[in-house]
Amino acid sequence: MSSHNEQLQPTPFDVAQPAPVEVPAAAADKRREGTPAWVLPALGGLVLLAILVIFWLPERINTGAPQDQSTDPAAAATANPAQPGQAAQTAAGPEVSPWSDAQAAKLRKEAQDVLAELLELQETLEGRGVKAWAADQLSAVAALATAGDELFRTRDYAGATARYGEGLQKLKALEASIPVELARHLALANEALEKGDLAQANTALDKVDAIDPGNAEAAALRRRVEALPQLLALLEQAASAEKAGDLPAAIALLKQAVALDASHQRSGDELKRISAAHQARRFNEAMSAGYSALDARQFDTARKAFRQAAALQPGSAEAKSALQEVEAAASAQRLAGLQGSGAKAEQAEQWQQAVSAYEQAQKIDPNVLFAREGLERSRDRARLDKQLRATIDDPLRLGDVAVAAAAAKMLQFARNVSPRGALLERQISQLERLLQQANTPVKVALRSDAQTDVVVYKVAKLGKFNQHELALRPGAYTAVGSRIGYRDVRVDFTVKPEGPPPALTIACTEAI
Repeated sequence: MSSHNEQLQPTPFDVAQPAPVEVPAAAADKRREGTPAWVLPALGGLVLLAILVIFWLPERINTGAPQDQSTDPAAAATANPAQPGQAAQTAAGPEVSPWSDAQAAKLRKEAQDVLAELLELQETLEGRGVKAWAADQLSAVAALATAGDELFRTRDYAGATARYGEGLQKLKALEASIPVELARHLALANEALEKGDLAQANTALDKVDAIDPGNAEAAALRRRVEALPQLLALLEQAASAEKAGDLPAAIALLKQAVALDASHQRSGDELKRISAAHQARRFNEAMSAGYSALDARQFDTARKAFRQAAALQPGSAEAKSALQEVEAAASAQRLAGLQGSGAKAEQAEQWQQAVSAYEQAQKIDPNVLFAREGLERSRDRARLDKQLRATIDDPLRLGDVAVAAAAAKMLQFARNVSPRGALLERQISQLERLLQQANTPVKVALRSDAQTDVVVYKVAKLGKFNQHELALRPGAYTAVGSRIGYRDVRVDFTVKPEGPPPALTIACTEAI
C-alpha cells in the first residue's frame, strides 16, 4: 500500500524480449547430411513457442508473478532445446488462447491510459496546491490508485481501470471545485479581517496563492491585512472614546479607520452607529434647549433650537410639532399683547391705535373674537374722533352753513355715544362752543371810494359805496372790487368770533 500523500507512480509495463533459440550442434550436422523425419515437427514446435513468447510470456512477466522455469513452456524450450517434442506438446495445451490474450492486452492498455490521465491531472492539481486545500480527497484518490495497482498485478485490468477511473473522477471533481475553493478561502480571509484574526487571514490567503498565484483580490486582501493592526488600534481607541462619552473623538478615529480600509465593514458600521448616536444626542439637546426657551417665552431662541433639531433629523415629526407649538405660543402671546394694547387704547380713547391693534390680531387669527368685537367698537369711534378733531382743529370751516349743519349732526351723534370718555366729553364741549360761535354773526365795517363795485364771495354783491356794514358768521371770506379802467382789487379777510372785527377798505386805485 502507498502512502495517501505519496504521488501516484505508474506501474511498469515493459515487454520482455524472447530469449534466442540455439540449435544444437548435432542437429546442425544432421541437417547438413539430410533432413530427418523428426525435423518438421520440431520446427512447428519452435513456431508455436515463438508465438507463446510474443503473446503470452510478456503478460506473465509484466504482472510480476514469479514463474517456475520448470512450468514455463518458453523457458523450458529455451533451456532444453534438445527436446522440441515436449515443448510443442506443452504449448499446444488447453491454456493457450490468443484471442483472450489479445483482449487482455487491450484491457491492460485501457488501464494504462486511464492511469496516465490520472497522473497528469494529479500533477496539474499539485501545481494548484491541492495538497494544501484538499489533502483528504487526494489521499482517497491515492487509495483508489493503490487498489487499482493491486488489481493490475493480478491481471484484473477491468477492475484496475474502474479503480483508476474512480480516482480520475475524484480528481476531476477537485479540478472543477477550484473556483469554489478559491471563493471559499477568499471569503475566509475577508471573515478573518472582519474578526481581526491575522493568522486565519494569512492562512486563507496562503491557500489562495497556492490555488491561484497572482490573484488580484488576494493581493488587495494582503494589503488590507498589512493595515489591520493599525486599524484594530483605531477601533480600540474609538471604543474607549465612546465609553468616555466623547462621541466626536470616536467619530474622528473611526473616520481614520475607514480611510485606512474602506472595505472593512465593521469600521463602517461602527462609524454609522456612533454618528447616528451623536446625531441623536445633538437632536435631543437641541429639543431640550428649545423647550427651555419656550417655557421662558423666548420664542426666537426656541424657534432656532427646534429648527436645528429638524436639520439634524430631516422629517422629524417631533421637531415639526415643537415648531408648531412655538408658533402657536408666540401667536397666543402676540394676540394677548394686541388685545391688551387695543383695550388700553380704547380706555385712552385712542381709537385709531385700537383699530390698528385689532387689525393686526385679525391678521394673526381671523377668527379671534376679541379682535372682531374690538374692531366693531373702535372703527366707529375712530371715525367720529377723526371728524371731531378735524372740525375742532379748523373752526373757521363752520362759517360755511353746510359745514356747520353737518357738524351739528355730528355733535348730536357724539352726545348719544355711550360710554363716553373724558376726551369725547371735551370734544363735545368744544364743538358746542364752536358751533355757537359759528352761528353768532360778527359786524364787519367795509369802506370804499363810491366808484368801485364791491362783491363779497358767497355773501352778497354790495355795489359802490363809501362805507357798508355786514353781519358775517365767523370764517374766511374774499371781497373783490372792480372799476372800469382800473386793475381789480382782491381782499381776503377772516372774521373771528372773538376780538375786534377787521377794518377793510376795498377800492380800485391802480389805473390800467
